[in-house]
Amino acid sequence: MDTGEKKFGWKDKLGYLFGDFGNDFTFLLSSSFLLKFYTDVCGVSAAVVGLIIMLARFVDAFTDVTMGRICDRSKGNKNGKFKPWIIRMCIPVAISSFLIYQEGIAGLPMYMKILYLSVTYILWGSIFYTSINIPYGSMASTISEKPGDRQSLSTFRSLGGSLAGVIIGAGIPLVAYDTVNGNTVLNGERFTWIAGIFSVLAIICYLLCYFLVTERVRPVYDPELNKRNSLLNMFKNAFTNRALLSIVAASVVMLLAQLTMQTMANYVFPNYYRNTVAQSASTLTMLVAILIAAAFVKPLASRFGKAEISVFANILACAVNILTLIIRPENVWVYVALQFVSWLGLGIFTMANWALITDVIDYSELRNGIREDGAIYAMYSFARKLGQAASAGITGLLLSAIGYSQETAFEKDVVDSIFDISLLVPAAGFALLAIILWFWYPLHKKKVDENVEALRRKRQEEQDRNKA
Repeated sequence: MDTGEKKFGWKDKLGYLFGDFGNDFTFLLSSSFLLKFYTDVCGVSAAVVGLIIMLARFVDAFTDVTMGRICDRSKGNKNGKFKPWIIRMCIPVAISSFLIYQEGIAGLPMYMKILYLSVTYILWGSIFYTSINIPYGSMASTISEKPGDRQSLSTFRSLGGSLAGVIIGAGIPLVAYDTVNGNTVLNGERFTWIAGIFSVLAIICYLLCYFLVTERVRPVYDPELNKRNSLLNMFKNAFTNRALLSIVAASVVMLLAQLTMQTMANYVFPNYYRNTVAQSASTLTMLVAILIAAAFVKPLASRFGKAEISVFANILACAVNILTLIIRPENVWVYVALQFVSWLGLGIFTMANWALITDVIDYSELRNGIREDGAIYAMYSFARKLGQAASAGITGLLLSAIGYSQETAFEKDVVDSIFDISLLVPAAGFALLAIILWFWYPLHKKKVDENVEALRRKRQEEQDRNKA
């Protein structure tokens, strides 16, 4: 039910933006540069790094669902059910992220480096990141129950992540690389300092999110209903929920495509084009593409539907990647221009993405009779981590398969294969994503509008009963 607190507005939008700004100072640093840091600075095989990331997802299968259940079973306090976790966990997640990127471990025996990466990565991603990201994502459906407000939150969340992505993607290549014997190589000590600065910035962003956002929609707390909703029953509901299953599959594929693009940029620009300035420029064009998408996605979603415009966006991104592969531009700036169009297509879907999961939460409440923001978002978050793992695992295996190492990093056959991987994997992901959203995902515009009206009537009936 709505608490009647101060009206939804710019403070909520900006606060929610800063939440994902904080998230992505550690998440995007990991998904974009962890593989590069451990292969080029620490000398660990790309396949081994990818395997560690994939194995960590087995831990997430337990921690994500557990955190979601904790959130759903919590009565909360005056600040809500989800906000308190942001202030509790912002410092641990930042410190654990910083610990991953320690240049000092480069001289350790290989088994020690692998053990260190395994422990610090699981501590960050499976424990602390889970404990802040799931409450943050679940909170969107409690800030407002109006579809337009939720689309605004989705847009601002995407902008926050994009801003962090620009700082990471454009800033790091300008300061973290050195030229050695004509080759562009990552400076490990400098990167450790960068990771520390990003951890501090993450804490600041989380605090801004905590103090600016207000939770308004608080369903009636029913301990008996929560008790009856066992873990077994939750999984039964999940595995028979077409909307949830399809959005989980879509999330895995989306992260596979997006993060492969971002990770491979760290090999395409310094190794294939030998131009990290162009890499920074490419990241800045990504922000421009995201801003253009942000300006149009809300009216387009209102007119055509979030899922519908997402299908078009992914077809566009797929087509541009295939075109780039066929052309194989020798000029790096032609490549940057084509990537801009690809980012524009991806940006449209990114802006709608977070609103899609709130539609799934609403659909599940109507279907199952219980509000499970935390549990559903936990499964969604786990799916995103699977996408990250798939990207790291596939990228690591493919880099090892083409013979990439510190010694072969600039050989022609290797860099040509790097170029191919950077386009083929995302193109396949975007195509599959469009198919999932059009043929499997059931919450297209008409159904979403019906669900919103049904929930509005349900909330009103709850309020009338409480007044009586």
